[in-house]
Amino acid sequence: MICFKRKQTSRFEFQEIKKKMLRPATLGCIVCGILASLLLALVLIFGQAPEALAAKKTRIKFSTLAPEGSSWMKVMRMLERELESATDGEIGFKFYPGGVSGDEIDVIRKMRIGQVHAAGFTGVGLGEILPEVRVLDLPFLFRSDKEIEYIYEKMNKYFAARFEEKGYILLGWVPVGWVHFFSSEPITSVASLRPQKAWMWEGDPLVQATYRGLGVSPHPLSVTDVLLSLQTGMVDTVYASPMGALALQWYTKVKYMSELRMANATGGVLMTKRVFKRLPDKHKKTVREISKRYLKKLVQKIQADNDQSITLMKQNGLKITPLPKGSELEKFYAVGRDVQNQLNGKLFGQSVLDQVNSYLKEVR
Repeated sequence: MICFKRKQTSRFEFQEIKKKMLRPATLGCIVCGILASLLLALVLIFGQAPEALAAKKTRIKFSTLAPEGSSWMKVMRMLERELESATDGEIGFKFYPGGVSGDEIDVIRKMRIGQVHAAGFTGVGLGEILPEVRVLDLPFLFRSDKEIEYIYEKMNKYFAARFEEKGYILLGWVPVGWVHFFSSEPITSVASLRPQKAWMWEGDPLVQATYRGLGVSPHPLSVTDVLLSLQTGMVDTVYASPMGALALQWYTKVKYMSELRMANATGGVLMTKRVFKRLPDKHKKTVREISKRYLKKLVQKIQADNDQSITLMKQNGLKITPLPKGSELEKFYAVGRDVQNQLNGKLFGQSVLDQVNSYLKEVR
């Protein structure tokens, strides 16, 4: 066996080593080494500071059918600017306007898989997530703007909770406005509507029930197919808000707009609960409050735009069919009550319907 003898360091030698370590040159090397280590650590931590900072910014991917330049998008851009200012740039939007994300059913599918975070919907899209919200779209239910405002205020807490159960945060309501018939022939009664080739938004159970009650055989089509169908004569009667009929150019293919209001089309803005929960806690209340405030402004703007749209369409030759009188008007209202009974237990329950009707009695 080979053995190695450990060399013993004498006290004198140890003192010499200590002196060398304490020499200025040696101390400088030690200090340099420490500084180099610190600099390396700083590089590792802050070397990608711009990227790290960018990672903290949340960009909410927002989809809407409204085109760029519309009142919808103008208000949403204002909302975004204030939100970015209030959150020091930590939260903002990335918009996908003009239906580039597809129709409302496509958007819902993309929200479920995380490709879209928030969106503006009509009642059709809202109803795909929460069917009972279509109670707000019932035909011939509302008679005035005052009734609509009162019902939305009273029912807001209930529907916000129900949407949250489904995985969505309701940021605010944006009703599309009063819906009228636009037709090639004047709609003056239920009987005058029945022979028309009427369009129905494909897959909408509420309008399907309405037409059934009116005795109309509808032509189901997607919104994007309506203009061509009007041009070819496949359909000659559609329903829309005045602003919608103007923006989509449907009014150019018909002659009349009914003064009769078929319904008031609901609408709202939803964000997925999954994305909302990832927002910094300090900003969640800010997102809710700013969204609610600007969406209220948008409702007022939409009402004004609908009125202006009627004026513009009349200037371009559209004629207004007067409101049916007496018993003829009552026939439409009777259909509305019949649709409530048909959809009770299907789209919504009796308790929700009772709530809405109870509030209507309070405000009328």
